[in-house]
Amino acid sequence: MASGQASAARRKGMVAVLVVGAVACLAAMPAGAVTTAAPATSGAPSGLAAPAPRPPITPVLDQDFADPDVVKVGAVFHAYATNAHGRNIQHATSTDLVHWTVDAEDVLPEVGAWVTLDPPNHVWAPEVFDNGDGFTLQYTARDRAGGRQCIGTAVAPSPDGPFRPVGDGPLVCTPDQGGSIDASSYTENGARHLLWKSDGNCCGQDTWLHVQPVSWDGTRVTGDPVRLIRQDRLWEGGLVEAPTLVKRGGRYVLLYSAGDYRTDAYATGWATADTLTGPYVKGDLPLMTTTSFSGAIGGPGGQDVVTGPDGRDRILFHGYGTDRSRRVLHIADLGFADGRPVVRGSKVPHEAELARVHRATVREAKDAWGGRAVGYIDHPDSFVEFRVFAASSGPHTLTVRYGNGSLDGSGAPAAATHALTVNGADSGVVAYPYTGWDAWTAREVPEELRAGWNTVRLAKGERHTELDAVEVA
Repeated sequence: MASGQASAARRKGMVAVLVVGAVACLAAMPAGAVTTAAPATSGAPSGLAAPAPRPPITPVLDQDFADPDVVKVGAVFHAYATNAHGRNIQHATSTDLVHWTVDAEDVLPEVGAWVTLDPPNHVWAPEVFDNGDGFTLQYTARDRAGGRQCIGTAVAPSPDGPFRPVGDGPLVCTPDQGGSIDASSYTENGARHLLWKSDGNCCGQDTWLHVQPVSWDGTRVTGDPVRLIRQDRLWEGGLVEAPTLVKRGGRYVLLYSAGDYRTDAYATGWATADTLTGPYVKGDLPLMTTTSFSGAIGGPGGQDVVTGPDGRDRILFHGYGTDRSRRVLHIADLGFADGRPVVRGSKVPHEAELARVHRATVREAKDAWGGRAVGYIDHPDSFVEFRVFAASSGPHTLTVRYGNGSLDGSGAPAAATHALTVNGADSGVVAYPYTGWDAWTAREVPEELRAGWNTVRLAKGERHTELDAVEVA
């Protein structure tokens, strides 16, 4: 420990890294410029990076377009969404997933005879796929017989519709479980499967996500449903819904939404399994939340996954902006870090005590994330190094959460630094204005990351800093 610092026993350094992408849409965003400025504290070192400007996160379709589903036909992406603007099901097209043309027509002008039209236009959560002879639309509406929401089907020769109802009743309807909603399709080895939610939150029951075999055109069930997951996490707010299933790296990745869709508490979670029917293990933290987008997108959910024009995965989802009356369409790059989904623009935490710690100490730390920190980053070769994942390459923002109680030679509060390297290359220094010990705040630095895995190292610099977390955004 260096001399001249007050309360040496309290000095520690802690880093936890949260990996986030830079933007939640496909449009390229410029890297935030690094400016040279001294923090407004006495004893501040010169030539330190100022906070990076946060890039805007903007919708790609700035109108009410909730519960998006996308299917690619040739070079055209067709997106469908929950009722709005007097249409049962909305429809929009794009060739790049960024610029969209909204269809003025209702692609589902008539619903099945089993549907009650009181209230009108209450048709939700469309799922559309190519059935080989045309296209199938699965939708949620309220059953006139039991009053619960159920899943129906319609078909059309073209993805542009109009889709016409099939059958005398719904495809799936479980009134004893509160109803059935949120159809999603998954195919494997020439077999089609339907994922859906039992709507138990309507009536004090559990909500379950199911997988069930159906005919190739999706108009008939051909086997019994299997339960996958239910609500069992505090952040889920009493329900899980909107399942989306993909297979990446030999593992099944189940994305789902949870919480109250009318609020910022709505969020997107994930779970993985080795087999189609599970068991599925949920991630420790949700994939997308209002907080993970730093408040720029409220209640992100209703997601779907599609392969973009460049062959890379994208996630589409709705979320609130400043206009709280509508849920608008967002698109972000999606990657998979050893089977765990990572969305560019949404923060992923990595605790410091689980990183590579060299010539420093893991210790209990008051108010630190996870209750522990890496301290005593005091030697010339001390560092903490993180292995972080980026869904795509480009500009990101490293936001370091720290506490700095350094004093200068006169005993006055002083700024401190860490040396930053990314993928083994020198990236300058991170400046830490004085905060006092165990007083955590954030410092932002712009940085380029490559797609996939990266190493981020913070090493001993001037004076002493306690590090609690880094967010990569």
